[in-house]
Order: sequence, then structure tokens, then C-alpha cells
Amino acid sequence: MAGNHISGGEQRDVIQAQSIGSVTFGAERAGTPQQRYLQDPDRWPLAREWDALAAGAHRARPGEDGSKLPPYVTRDVDTELRERIQEAAEDGGLVLVVGDSTAGKTRAAFEAVRELLPEHRVLAPPAGAPLRPAPDAVEACAHRRCVVWLDDLEQYLGPDGLEPELLAEFVRLRVPVVATMRLKPYETFSTSTDDGTGEQRWAGLSSRVLRTAEVVDLDRLWSAGELSRAGACEDVRIADAVAHHGTYGIAEYIAAGPVLLREWRRARRTGGGHARGAALVTAAVDLSRAGLRGPYARGLLVEVHERCLTDAGGSVLRPESLDDAFAWAARVRLGVTSPLVPVTEGWWSAFDYLVDGAESAVPDWIRETALAHAADDDDRYAIATSAYRADALRVAEAAVRPLADGGNLTATFNLALLSAKAGRTEEAEALYRHAHDNGQLDATNNLAHLLADGGRTEEAEALYRHAHAHGHPDGTFNLAVFLDEHDRAEEAEAVYRHAHTRGHLAATNNLAILLKQSDRPEEAETLLRHAHTHGHLDGTFNLAVLLDELDRTEEAESLYRHAHDRGHPEATHNLVLLLDEFGHTREAEAIRREATPDDLPG
Repeated sequence: MAGNHISGGEQRDVIQAQSIGSVTFGAERAGTPQQRYLQDPDRWPLAREWDALAAGAHRARPGEDGSKLPPYVTRDVDTELRERIQEAAEDGGLVLVVGDSTAGKTRAAFEAVRELLPEHRVLAPPAGAPLRPAPDAVEACAHRRCVVWLDDLEQYLGPDGLEPELLAEFVRLRVPVVATMRLKPYETFSTSTDDGTGEQRWAGLSSRVLRTAEVVDLDRLWSAGELSRAGACEDVRIADAVAHHGTYGIAEYIAAGPVLLREWRRARRTGGGHARGAALVTAAVDLSRAGLRGPYARGLLVEVHERCLTDAGGSVLRPESLDDAFAWAARVRLGVTSPLVPVTEGWWSAFDYLVDGAESAVPDWIRETALAHAADDDDRYAIATSAYRADALRVAEAAVRPLADGGNLTATFNLALLSAKAGRTEEAEALYRHAHDNGQLDATNNLAHLLADGGRTEEAEALYRHAHAHGHPDGTFNLAVFLDEHDRAEEAEAVYRHAHTRGHLAATNNLAILLKQSDRPEEAETLLRHAHTHGHLDGTFNLAVLLDELDRTEEAESLYRHAHDRGHPEATHNLVLLLDEFGHTREAEAIRREATPDDLPG
């Protein structure tokens, strides 16, 4: 295959750091049950007697027989999910089902647990409950068959929650932990690879937990096989969903998510009699997106919605009364749920489908309001994390600086990160050094990166080696990158291999490129297939490039398409070139029209 199919050479992963802020859930909130539940195993239900709604499944409209949920339709991932849960039941471990809101995550995991572990007691802590202060609960798991159930895992991450040491204790006791997580929080809280700029990542405990998880991805859109199985079901709710779901998933349609999202968007745009109600929902949605954990007091929603309403047009929209607005926002649609969900008297949460479906940027004033109403350091971390991800760096710094001044090392690291991003390199170096001197390995890794950028390569290498020697995965990877960039290929290969054998997919990708450059294409292909199989998109792209160079164009095209469909710009570039070369100009032109200019070949 001609060389002009290869865009920009191989896609390497470059220097990175661990990701994600620490979010803890130690304080009790309005509506949170007391901790005594955790210490009383006799109150934990048997899985065979458990209820899907109690597990957290979304309601559906009532069936003709009065049932609250339709029959379960087998999903394509069920075999994989059951295998993972069975392994966790035998050896311990975390199984995590990830997907969009109302994709059917909770129901799929619930059905698997009930089928495989019917005699297990289910430890399902209240949302946001601290787990570490409940040693009796952990001890109880040592003497009976238990499964830990954490629906919406993001509410249990961080200190006092499912921290790495507690998860290790469950593994030691061979207690399976089964959890679900919406895709957006997972992408925020999990470790992500570097974007190619050397940008350093927000740090905390959450990514360490998620790295150990056996992740099962559940698509919100149903496959042809799933639709066929749903079509054979006699339940009228499923039959209606199959007939009318359109571009939505069956579970998504049954849970009324699209209906509520359309109604909220319509009310926001036109104010057709419900402008104030829409503003109340916007207030709850944006407070959640800003990182302030719900539920929210009525007074806070009233305060925030006034400006939301003003920004939308104010009196021109002829808003209804406040009581009418709350009545509209709390009215249950299709017998399923409402845009505002009551938690306890005077406390409300937003329907999570609306939180995921919101597209506009969260205004800085809402982030500032959220920070002003933060109940504890856990809220401040979550608000800082959300602000950092949205490049609202001023709010992120305001949230994290008091924590750093109070001696919190993770906050010190994150403040250093913000200082570096703002160009205050001397302050960043001092903060990183303080955290490094106190054993914070993320800081060691980032300090090395900062020094390397400043040309202080000997100090940088020593710090990378320190992080590597102390088992920091990204420190090991970054040491290999450093050696690679300084033409010490033999040393780099050995360190890349060390990281690869420990599951670091970016190291797998870079090792493959190194081997390819040293004329070992067969071993490079094996490694790239491993990276591709495990979801590493640059690995997919580089495998396609390798096969393209070897004139295995049919395989290369398939892989380019796979990466293009998942937003890889270089794959889009190469796919267009490949289609043009083989005369598929109409399809190539269609991709050109859909792609951004930066994705396309010149």
C-alpha cells in the first residue's frame, strides 16, 4: 500500500499523569438512611428475594397487570457479564457495568446477580454512605456469602468510600463487588491517556479503583439480536418500545428519558406556559453537572432558578407561579418519573437522564453558587473536578486552594496542576515538591514532567525512576517515554515491557511502535491487536496503519472505520485517503462533509 495512507506516522502516547480528583462521600445528607443498616447483616436481602427497583433500576410505566417493570430481555453482554461476576464470586473483585443513563445497566447487573448468587446476602449501602467507618460490615462479609452492590459507583468513590484499600480487603475475603456507572462520570473519574500535548491530569483515588475493575460496556442502542428478542416478548410496554423507539434504546424509551428530555428542552426554548418550571429543572441539572451532590433544598433551587429564568428571557416568557412551576417539574410522566425527583420533604434531585442529556456549558456563576453551598470537602473536590474538566480553572482553584492550605496532599497536587496550567511554574514546582516530599507519587510524576519540559533532564529522570521504583504505573510509562525520546531504545523497551505486563495499554501501544521501528512487525502486530482488543483507540489506529503498510488493506479499512466511528481524527484522515485511492469517492466525500477540517487530509 502506498505510503501516503499513513497520516503523521504512528500515534504514540506521550507523557501523562494519573487522572481524576478525589471525591468522597463521608457526610450524611437529607434523605440518606442511617449507617446502622451497614452493621446489621440480617437486614441485608437475599439476592433471590431482592427487588430490581430497590437495586436502583429505573421505573417503567405500569403494565396491564400492574407490574412496575417489564420482563427482562436478554442483552448481548449478558454472557460476558455473568462470566465476570462468577469470577468475582470465586476470587473477589470489582465488576463494573458502564453505559449511558437508562441503558439498562442496573437491570442487567441485577438479573445476573440474582441468577448467579441467589443465596448471597446483598450489601447495598445507601447512596453516598461512608463505607470505611463500617468495619462490622466488612467483618460480616468474612463469615457469610455476600455481594456488595454499588449502583451509581461515583457516589461511593474516594476516602471513606470504595477506596483501593477497602476494595483490596473485599478481594482478600473473596467478596464480589458489582457496580454500575453512567458513561459520563466513568469518563471523568477513570484514567485517560494523554491527548498528545503532555497535559497533566487531575489526581485522586478514584482512578486507582476503576483501574482494577472488570468493565462491561452496555450500549444504550440495542443490537439487531436484542431487538429480535424484544420483539418476541408479549409485554405491551416492550412491544410499544420496539415499534416506536426510533433512534433510542429500548430501555431508554421505556424509562421515558427521551420524552422528558424533549419536554424540558421545549419548555426551555419556548416557555410555553412552563418557563419557570423549566428553569427549576435547569437549576438542579446544572448544579449536578457543576459537581454539587444532590439532593437540593427547595430554597437553593428557587435561588438559582431565578437567574436561569432571567438568562432564558425572563418576564417575556410569561412564567407561571412558583407553586405551579414545582407542580409541573414534579409531575410524573408516563407513570415513570418526573424531571425533578422528590427525595424527602423539600429536597429534590434532577432525573439523571436530563443531567447526561444537557448540552450547554455550565455557567461559571452556577459553579460559584455550587461552591458557596458545598457541604464539605467532598463537595469541594467534586466541584473542583467538574470545573477543571470544563476549563473553568478559576473556580477549580477557588475550590481546591483552601484544601491544599489545610494540608491535603491530593489538593496540593491539584493546586500545583492548576498553577502549572496558568503558567505559574515556580509555584507549581514548589507545590509538587512539597507533595513529592510527603510521598505523593502523582506529584513525583508531574514534577518530573515539569522539570523535563524545562530542560532539567537529569533531575527529571531521577524522579521518574523514583516513581517507577515505587510502583506508580504512569511513572513507569513516562520513564519509558523519556528514555525513548532520548534515543535510549533498549532501556525504553525494557521499561515499556514492564508496564505492558502490568496492563498499561499506552505502554503496549508505544512498545509496538518501538518494535515496528526496529523491524519486528510480527511482534508489533501482536501487541497492537492486544491494545485494540482492550479498547485502546490509538492501538486500533496503529494496527490499521501497520496492516495498510503491509498491503492488507481490507483489514486496515475495517480498523480505520472502527477508530473513525469512535472519533479518532487520524483514522478519519486515512480512511478518506484509502477510499479515494480505491475509487469510493462518494463515500469519501460523505465523510469529508461530516468531519471537521482538522480531521481531513490536505
